[in-house]
Amino acid sequence: MTETTTYTLIDGRKISSDIKNEILKKVAERKAQNKKVPHLAIILVGDDGASQTYVDHKVKACKAVGFHYTMMRFADTISEEKLMKHIDHVNNDDDVDGFIVQLPLPAHISVEKITEKIRSDKDVDGFTNHNFGSIVSKNPLIMPATPFGVMELLRRYNIETEGKHAVVVGASRLTGAPLSMMLTEQGHATVTICHKYTKDINTYTRSADILITAVGKPGLITADMVKEGAVVIDIGTTRVEGPQFKNGFALKGDVDFKAVAAKASYITPVPGGVGPMTIASLLLNTLRATENRNP
Repeated sequence: MTETTTYTLIDGRKISSDIKNEILKKVAERKAQNKKVPHLAIILVGDDGASQTYVDHKVKACKAVGFHYTMMRFADTISEEKLMKHIDHVNNDDDVDGFIVQLPLPAHISVEKITEKIRSDKDVDGFTNHNFGSIVSKNPLIMPATPFGVMELLRRYNIETEGKHAVVVGASRLTGAPLSMMLTEQGHATVTICHKYTKDINTYTRSADILITAVGKPGLITADMVKEGAVVIDIGTTRVEGPQFKNGFALKGDVDFKAVAAKASYITPVPGGVGPMTIASLLLNTLRATENRNP
């Protein structure tokens, strides 16, 4: 009979708070030296509730660290052409250091066209092809925020990645794909990517020293899919509605937390794990963009 592991909870809220305090001090130093204060611009299209919540969190975070910010809201009927013109305006505004367009966008607007329209040196989400491709270079530029947050959690918890087998479940362009490259290039891990076409996924997950899932399917990862002592990072976050929840809904991760935690050495909760780190990474990217443009 296998003994259960005493796991360490990876507290994204605490690490995020630590990072914000570090940024706050750096902003204060820049102000004292009469250097430019970071300025983040945010475009929100439509009135999607989840997007509004995410944007509110980003604005709150900017205020907390002393960043300047500009919030631009547009109806979901805006044309792609008009949105492009607004992006051009922000691209050419020298006072703006970092710039994001909140996803998802309405169906009639191409995410690829909009993403590539953003200047890469202001692309603090790290979505442009220029920044994405730099992951595998010797001089990585602005890293995608969520994968960057995961790497920062691993670093700050002193979790060894070199020579370890990392399995990433979910191969999306926004999360799984860039994270797998970062684990290879920066973490020197041996990486396996699993996706919806992977056959017998359990074979791969059970061999993982570090198991990362970013699918958005609650309860996908069960205890029998995890190796004893594995590090488990749950990026998948799904809003599950039901009368049994106090607020009518709850946020659920891809991992069956209680059962998997009994086998894990480290594990992230949902909420409170990777989520807060995405915003912290966005702030770090904005600070870096500012420092690059205004040393």
